[in-house]
Amino acid sequence: MTSTTATPKNSAAGNKDRRLGKGLAALLGTDFDEDGNPVDGERHGIESLELKTNEIENNPFQPRREFNQDEIASLAESIKNHQQLQPILVRIVNGKYQLISGERRLRATIHAGLPTIRAEVREADDRLVAELAIIENLQRKDLSPIEKALSFKRYIQEHKCKQDDLARRLSIDRSTIANLMRLLELPQAILDLLSAGEVTAGHARALLPIGDEDVQINIAKKIMEDSWSVRATETHVAELLKKEEDSETGKKIVNVSRQKRRSISPEVESMQQEMRHIFGTKVEIKCSARGKGKFTIHFSDPDEFDRLREILVDATRPQLKIAG
Repeated sequence: MTSTTATPKNSAAGNKDRRLGKGLAALLGTDFDEDGNPVDGERHGIESLELKTNEIENNPFQPRREFNQDEIASLAESIKNHQQLQPILVRIVNGKYQLISGERRLRATIHAGLPTIRAEVREADDRLVAELAIIENLQRKDLSPIEKALSFKRYIQEHKCKQDDLARRLSIDRSTIANLMRLLELPQAILDLLSAGEVTAGHARALLPIGDEDVQINIAKKIMEDSWSVRATETHVAELLKKEEDSETGKKIVNVSRQKRRSISPEVESMQQEMRHIFGTKVEIKCSARGKGKFTIHFSDPDEFDRLREILVDATRPQLKIAG
């Protein structure tokens, strides 16, 4: 008789988590079993030891600000009933044990009232510990977009690298890093709403093309009050930007019937909208009947210019040739 194994329904999510798991284990130099899971270190000569929980220092690179207490309590109950299945990872810093990964397990062990926890000691510098903390938390669905974005920003600033470098070291898409870090350009009031789950990352990204912070905040309030979907928010922002363009070019909407306005085809309008979301700023595409045209990207200050320039000269794309 041939046995069959059911395929998980959410295979895409499973593949993503497995890829992140491999990235974590690859950074640690750990082997994998046939299912792509990290092999227990004890089978490879890495000895586990029992450490007192009150002697383990926190990971200074932990991006997570809040921990779900219900999940910690549930994990604590599981550890009491079934013991600890996987050891936490620690390193020695200035003669003391410092956590590398496994903070949920450590917190749950303390919550369970257990005095010790099984751990493995690894050698790791600050950069590696920061990378491991990011990868471990990317697998957690309850980590807020802002916590992830801040962890990316801190890493890039401290190690003076680019988004491409971080993406390669973590084995994740550069777009994942770029899209999250762009959210940090929004006003703090919106970042607070995003962290609290009042608006989603999709809503927040839709607000990026707007240059006025007060307008962004007012729209965020409308999103909450009227329960706007992401699509409804994108439509509202597109209409707002269109009115702004009309105002800047001297067109008077109230007298539009007296003027012969050149219409924009749905295809061009769709491309404009797509480019606005990619660059996070106002974009204009003007085409002539012969197919010639102009592609304009707006920026409001030097910092935004630098951000746009980095996107345009991304090292993973062909270099742009600037006409002399």
